[in-house]
Amino acid sequence: MSGYVGILVSDPWLQNQFTQVELRSLKSHFMSMRRESGKLTLRDLASRMSRLKVVGENLTEEERASFIQDLYQNLDDEVDFEFFLKVYLKLHAYASARTGSVAKNSSAFLKATTTTLLHTISEPEKASYVAHINNYLGEDDFLKKYLPIDPSTNDLFEIAKDGVLLCKLINVAVPGTIDERAINTKRVLNPWERNENHTLCLNSAKAIGCTVVNIGTQDFIEGRRHLVLGLISQIIKIQLLADLNLKKTPQLVELVDNSKDVEELMSLPPEKILLRWMNFQLKKAGYKKTVTNFSSDVKDAEAYAHLLNVLAPEYSNPSTLAVKDHLERAKLVLEHADRMGCKRYLTAKDIVEGQPNLNLAFVAHIFQHRNGLSSTQTKQMSFLETLPDDTQISREERAFRFWMNSLGNSTYIDNVFEDLRNGWVLLETLDKVSPGIVNWKIANKPPIKLPFRKVENCNQVVKIGKQLKFSLVNIAGNDIVQGNKKLILAYLWQLMRCNILQLLKNLRFHSHGREITDADILKWANTKVHDAGSQSRMDSFKDKSLSDGIFFLELLSAVQPRAVNWSLCTKGITDEEKRMNATYIISIARKLGCSIFLLPEDITEVNQKMILTLTASIMYWFLKQPLEEKPNGTSDSETISNSTVDDYASESSLEENGNL
Repeated sequence: MSGYVGILVSDPWLQNQFTQVELRSLKSHFMSMRRESGKLTLRDLASRMSRLKVVGENLTEEERASFIQDLYQNLDDEVDFEFFLKVYLKLHAYASARTGSVAKNSSAFLKATTTTLLHTISEPEKASYVAHINNYLGEDDFLKKYLPIDPSTNDLFEIAKDGVLLCKLINVAVPGTIDERAINTKRVLNPWERNENHTLCLNSAKAIGCTVVNIGTQDFIEGRRHLVLGLISQIIKIQLLADLNLKKTPQLVELVDNSKDVEELMSLPPEKILLRWMNFQLKKAGYKKTVTNFSSDVKDAEAYAHLLNVLAPEYSNPSTLAVKDHLERAKLVLEHADRMGCKRYLTAKDIVEGQPNLNLAFVAHIFQHRNGLSSTQTKQMSFLETLPDDTQISREERAFRFWMNSLGNSTYIDNVFEDLRNGWVLLETLDKVSPGIVNWKIANKPPIKLPFRKVENCNQVVKIGKQLKFSLVNIAGNDIVQGNKKLILAYLWQLMRCNILQLLKNLRFHSHGREITDADILKWANTKVHDAGSQSRMDSFKDKSLSDGIFFLELLSAVQPRAVNWSLCTKGITDEEKRMNATYIISIARKLGCSIFLLPEDITEVNQKMILTLTASIMYWFLKQPLEEKPNGTSDSETISNSTVDDYASESSLEENGNL
């Protein structure tokens, strides 16, 4: 995150979108626009945004006006600064999409549907995802009264407005992500309850690897169709690719020849593994070409015909490869897939048009249904036995990876040990954590062919880490380039911790800008729980008594009394009770607005690092709330600060006068 800019914006989502420098520049533009007539309406924006980079340079006034008119009904609504920022973000993304300037290194599936805010949607994709939802959620006790959804209507977006559907879909993709006890499932939800569901959905989506940088709760409440569909597509993709790793499908080692290749396979993103599997099967069929994408390389349906003949020869049709017409061949391929029992994700037309998302979904579904790999490969299985099985490393890598992806860097990270080795994404993350700290003049932007250029980037990463007072004894830039797992994880933990402490420091609820420490966080949490009338406390972030979850339930109840339904909690005595409390704690924290990336095991096993991030995230959420919204109007000044809300008043006057 770029750091809390308190006085300029209060919306946590907006805080993540800009550096402080960008916000001050945009604030200056906004104040200038408003001074022209004393107020600023949506109707005014199209003409007055001409001076803004990207938005003004790449879109005509007519294009800006048309885009705004499509998004908003009442153009006479007055625009405040935060509303202006939201419109600006959408226009900026639209302009970037028009000029093709979306980051080239981004994962196309993830980026195209979220950060490219086009106000059109793909009807074939909508129909496919609706069929998926009807199939997987049709028997859900709450949703079955709304399903099946008719794909020819916009009912999907209406049903998604209360957030329940999206939360349930996340649980289909990654079971257990959301504790359903935390979802508001009344027949009619009030605006507060709807917002809670969407907040829970967005924070949980980030926690399973979705990119939601340009999506806010209001977008779902207002039914922004392209954004809803974009998130749904990511969730479904995560579900379909879930088995494409060696842990879930150890038979994948059949694709490699030795243990070194196994390690390389483990580092590949799921899409790459799927392509590798597809080409492995096509080679068996004698297919000479190599499929490198799920678009142009499969348009003629020839690769599909060969693939299905290998996987299910008993259903093959000799005429499939004989026909010359691509559309006709695609129809025969889908008939073959139906005979195999594979549910379609696309039509013949989608194949010949090269719809990448739907083709990927189709192939992933085939892999799930029938991958054609041997179940007993003793030679390859022995490779897996030689590889370290460090569950702790795997969990931490996952948490840091999803945290970095949530920041909206230019490259989507699939594996921190591989994707950070050139140093670029680490530099981007450092710049978001501490704006202006990176010397971009000496940084080398990907693609980087020369190894020493990667070392230069990583040397700057280490140098900045030392500036930020990280413990980096015996760590050099080359250690990152070489993919040293323990050193990379140690660096990322300190970077994530620094980000949290920086956010807390920037809240101005502390004394004269002094640094927030782990001890401050510990003291704050114990004080909140004590003041709420509980005897629970934690001695440290590795206090084993925390494993039952009771302390964090007390803490969440202290910061928001209505958050915890105590009738749904357990005593935390057995392992199962502890896990139930842990999943509930995580979902409640996300429902409040905490962006956290830990797993229930991190609580039940008392992972010191993740316990700290959880506590700090709850503290950060609480301190951001306006004073009047806190329980009993309490302030934390007695705990960590001597400052008061007068700080906000004094800076607000400066802001209104355009002096920031």
